[in-house]
Amino acid sequence: MKAEAGGRMSRMARVGLALLPLVLLAGLLAWIVRSGPAEAVRGEAPPVEVLRIQRIELAPEQITVSVLNDGPDPAKIAQVQVDDAYWSFAQEPAGELRHLGRARLRIPYPWVKGEAHVVQLVTSTGVTFKREIPVAVATPRPSWRSLWVFALIGIYVGVVPVALGLLWYPLAGRLGPRAMDFLLALTLGLLLFLLVDALHEGFEVASGLAQAFQGVALLVFGTGAAYLALEALGGWLSRRKGGLGGAWVTALLLATGIGLHNFGEGLSIGAALALGERALGTLLILGFTLHNTTEGLAIIAPIAKSRVPVRRLFLLGLIGGVPTIAGAWLGGFVYSPVWSVLFLGLGAGAIAQVIVQITRGVAGGRPLAAYLRSAPAVAGFFTGFAVMYGTGMLVQ
Repeated sequence: MKAEAGGRMSRMARVGLALLPLVLLAGLLAWIVRSGPAEAVRGEAPPVEVLRIQRIELAPEQITVSVLNDGPDPAKIAQVQVDDAYWSFAQEPAGELRHLGRARLRIPYPWVKGEAHVVQLVTSTGVTFKREIPVAVATPRPSWRSLWVFALIGIYVGVVPVALGLLWYPLAGRLGPRAMDFLLALTLGLLLFLLVDALHEGFEVASGLAQAFQGVALLVFGTGAAYLALEALGGWLSRRKGGLGGAWVTALLLATGIGLHNFGEGLSIGAALALGERALGTLLILGFTLHNTTEGLAIIAPIAKSRVPVRRLFLLGLIGGVPTIAGAWLGGFVYSPVWSVLFLGLGAGAIAQVIVQITRGVAGGRPLAAYLRSAPAVAGFFTGFAVMYGTGMLVQ
């Protein structure tokens, strides 16, 4: 009994020692906040004001602006200009915005459909923050019709192209060894382009985030998290009792990675259409269809020599294409650049993991270096990258 009591006391002591630095740290932070030593040092210096206009929504005769205070000091919005004229506005919640405080400004303004407008916020200290509306169109509101329209966009640019690419499965199964080397290398070229594209877009969106959200760190975190999660998922699937074939696991992971990438793509499309920055024309749909059809080809490459039931091919198509619809919904109705950065990072990490997964088994019994030097592999890799680059030019 004494030994047990001593053991319990020992555990309690260890817990106390572990918590002691945290308790002292909390006390130090509370003292810093209460005493405000930075205020005494700064003296009479003007406040640092950084307002981020996160979203502008247009409704009949009204502009709604969502604002975030990204600066360290409180800021008060004193005036609002639209097209160089001062307008009345209602702020919710009213008053000054503290660090990371948010507000919505409702401005009664007769905006003109199809024209450009400029909104400028003026703080109580005279600092201005500007945001342009390139093409004024009413912001979509959730309704059965708008849900169907955005779903149709996701079907056009995600589901249909991936499904069309899967139709090459019967042909891929009849290819010879050199043709298969070409196809697998083509897949690596396609995926490498998607990886670069996702990271480029992620860094671009991250650069526009409020500094407090640390966009680059969020992108890197999403990339690493997706990579490790798919590594763990692949290992779990391979160890399942009555396990799945390695080729099927690779194809499943590949479809998951492409699905995450297409979710981020759907976010961008939905947000652009909601903000009126891109017209939904036949060329746009055609360009995305061409660009994403190659993703279906990439999914079937690892299973080309395996006998896969139609229902499993159907499942792979859904995993790779349907997330585009969800992304278009989220981007069109509740777009947030923070979520966009995170999902672009998840897509990039998933694609990177699949590239590693394919590279591990692509050479067969040969050394990887020998495979990469072979003519079919070199030709396939550059062809895959060139195809994605060329079709990508149609949707920029």
